[in-house]
Amino acid sequence: MFPEFTLRYARLPEHFFERFDPVSVPAPRLVAFNRPLAEALCFDLDAFDEARAAEWFSGNVLPEGAEPVAQAYAGHQFGHFNPRLGDGRAVLLGEVTDREGQLRDIQLKGAGMTPFSRGADGRSPLGPVLREYLVSEAMHRLGVPTTRALAAVTTGERLFRRVPEPGAVLTRVASSHLRVGTFQYFAARDDVEAVRILADLAIERHYPHLRGPELQGLEEGESYLALLEAVAGRQAALVAKWMGLGFIHGVMNTDNCAISGETIDYGPCAFMEAYSPTTVFSSIDDQGRYAYRNQPWLAQWNLARLAETLLPLIDADQERAVERATAVLEAFVPRYEAEWLAVFRAKLGLAQEEEGDRELAEALLAAMEAGGADFTLAFRRLSEAVEEAEGGEEDALALLALFENEGALREWLPRWRERLAREGADAAEIAARMNAVNPLYIPRNHQVERMIAAAAEQDDFGPFEALREVLAEPFTEQPGRETYAEPAPSTEKVFRTFCGT
Repeated sequence: MFPEFTLRYARLPEHFFERFDPVSVPAPRLVAFNRPLAEALCFDLDAFDEARAAEWFSGNVLPEGAEPVAQAYAGHQFGHFNPRLGDGRAVLLGEVTDREGQLRDIQLKGAGMTPFSRGADGRSPLGPVLREYLVSEAMHRLGVPTTRALAAVTTGERLFRRVPEPGAVLTRVASSHLRVGTFQYFAARDDVEAVRILADLAIERHYPHLRGPELQGLEEGESYLALLEAVAGRQAALVAKWMGLGFIHGVMNTDNCAISGETIDYGPCAFMEAYSPTTVFSSIDDQGRYAYRNQPWLAQWNLARLAETLLPLIDADQERAVERATAVLEAFVPRYEAEWLAVFRAKLGLAQEEEGDRELAEALLAAMEAGGADFTLAFRRLSEAVEEAEGGEEDALALLALFENEGALREWLPRWRERLAREGADAAEIAARMNAVNPLYIPRNHQVERMIAAAAEQDDFGPFEALREVLAEPFTEQPGRETYAEPAPSTEKVFRTFCGT
């Protein structure tokens, strides 16, 4: 059933990983399988057998051609550097080539105690597996670069974290699992050659244009500086998309910053409901380091750590290398701001660019904060208020109902409509393009928690399947499923999320 594996990472020098076979589990059961993704990865679905798939996706049986390894990496965790982290509960089976000709990693998470486990059991509870499966696939449907979920398997074990939970294994697919922390691992050991190997691998897999004819003849180190710039560009675009969805990653450590520009590691992630830029969910983020408003700054901080590892490759003259890398890091701010503005222009229905658009977007956010409005629904219902109804604000009633204090919004609406009038498009066209970028359905935290509780406590995966089905079409109104678009009732508001490691 599995496509042919390549072993690009497993053929690197052996100090890049530890060879490790998944630890077998007593009673694997397949509880989720992503058939469209499997098809895109060239799996032979005609040969699909659920019981056999459970053995593969639990790690009990290795697919033919796989050579599992636990990858080495370091990382800054909440600002503190740990020189040796690595895959403590994950193994890379290998890479496969998808239908578009791109290499994709296939990794098992929760596969048992590896040499990097640092005393942990190497397992994953069911809750975090289902959360990552559902949220990562929702992010894909929302148009956000992300790792994907191929399968989820329960193991027949009970694990003890905050409460006893069933054990599970997630099969994750990624463009690669190269992280800023992977580079830091070797830089911390002054292994410049290993950093060079990683940089070349990153260019080969994610930025092949950096070795194209247009760069031939340039001075040594130019492609590595270009790599830093390319990663910065993707991170700017990625975080702007997060901000446009009210998504809070929750643990933006350097080991969770992917060189590919994909969202990786959905631990204590959550979606903001009532708009507040200081919103934090992660139970371990006591200082609010990874609050919603801090995510752009943290992305730049993580990129600075990547730049430090690349300095010897950028230029033999350290002072000149620092100068050149600093210029790239400083350019991140305007690049991110341009990406952010592009995201919010689209959310406001603006296809053209005018100087006051940033202030217009920020004024709406200020009104939402003052009114305690739900971030997702406020933008979605804004499309109903494109035109002021004759004699009043009837078309904006659903929007106004979201605001506890609607004064600032009422002052803002005429300014927005005046700006829309210069777009040269009719109301129906503007509303349609707004609804194409402003989702109606997101993985709301209380619904995710309900789904996890049903699966973990009652072995009921019906809520998981129902939520997965809704989130597969986040921009399309689905009659009869109105409750999936609603914010949490007061009795179910989620204030803290947990990693589950």
